[in-house]
Amino acid sequence: MKQAITNLFGFSLLGMGMVGCGEIVKEEIRTVAVETTPVANTTLSITAIAPIPDKFPRQVRHHFNRYTQVIAPNGKPLNIYAQANISDHQIIQARNTLSFWLTNVPSTQFGSDKTAVANKMGDNQATLMLLNGSDGDTQPPPLNAQPLYENELVVPGSAWYINNDFQHRDATFEEILHLVHDTGIGVDGRNTRPGALPDFQAEIRAATDNAIANNFQIWPMVANTKEGSKQWYEELARENSLTQEYLAAVIDSYYGLWGAFDKDVGMWGEYIAKTRSDIKIKDPMGFALMGQFFSPYLTYNAQLDPAFNGNFTMTFDASTPYTHKSQYLLHATLTGSNNANLRGNDQDNQLGGNTGDNVIDGLAGYDVVLYPRRKNEYTVSNNPDGTIKVVGDGTDTLVNIEEIKFIDGNILGSGIDS
Repeated sequence: MKQAITNLFGFSLLGMGMVGCGEIVKEEIRTVAVETTPVANTTLSITAIAPIPDKFPRQVRHHFNRYTQVIAPNGKPLNIYAQANISDHQIIQARNTLSFWLTNVPSTQFGSDKTAVANKMGDNQATLMLLNGSDGDTQPPPLNAQPLYENELVVPGSAWYINNDFQHRDATFEEILHLVHDTGIGVDGRNTRPGALPDFQAEIRAATDNAIANNFQIWPMVANTKEGSKQWYEELARENSLTQEYLAAVIDSYYGLWGAFDKDVGMWGEYIAKTRSDIKIKDPMGFALMGQFFSPYLTYNAQLDPAFNGNFTMTFDASTPYTHKSQYLLHATLTGSNNANLRGNDQDNQLGGNTGDNVIDGLAGYDVVLYPRRKNEYTVSNNPDGTIKVVGDGTDTLVNIEEIKFIDGNILGSGIDS
């Protein structure tokens, strides 16, 4: 659920420190030159995960030990700070999610060019802080940032992901979308500043009002039966956060996060729709919002948890409940050294193995397997059964693969010499 971002527009995070009694002390803003890597098919770039530099303000150095950035088209950083218990894979998942929300979606009314949204976030010093433990364990650092906690930041392929562990309900999409909504898209009404997409926010407001109408017919449904939920709704209304919470509820069901839930609803019973098909039928205004800004598939390359072993599939299978989520992945890479297998879907997938032995099956579509080194560091051959054998990072067997891509060139799956 939405956590407040303190002093959202008051100060640059890299230009402030906090001392006793709530006094804010401004510090000189210092920049640190870092190498950036372009994000494919976007105007964004990212920086590597790195230790917090000595030149950063003392409050950042005191509370966090690593950071990474998504760089907006205007050159301004969207900072992600991480505490000690956050794994690098969790940081990568958070950065992938932020980049995904800002990736253009062709032929959409408001999402075909998200440059203005990303630039507005840069102007507003949008910052994400990844915190140890769970919400409520400790007082969060007094920084101008959106919090996301260790126990709600789920890495694809992890035990929490595979087992659909709702004790570790994945809040990654929700909380990072709140950041994009508050500091980029913009929220109408009090306690806000204009964002980059006021017309889209007007659509979100209309869908939210429709969801609330008729005694919370669509969202938040339990507000008419549970006193605590009614109080939560009234709190959201006072702080002008209703549209942010409603949109996040739709998003979670749209990308399959509640498909394995044991009830016929989403977001702990707050939202009427459990799956994407449910949204289309039960909340058509919410479904329309998805097609105006959001991609039907997750376009980042999901870095699977290094502890994963077994067969990870991106094709929906009702007997494998985590595929409610993984069916919307386009690209994925095994990490670590466990022997494990990866199965795509009927889209055009980009897939990658790890340093163990892998079977990678692209299924339908035009599928590419990515390797991180030069061609001459691998041995590629055809197997008698028509599959492809690649030896270098372990031994991989490639099935239904149209192209193999190395850092210095590619090989077409149909053109490999025996």
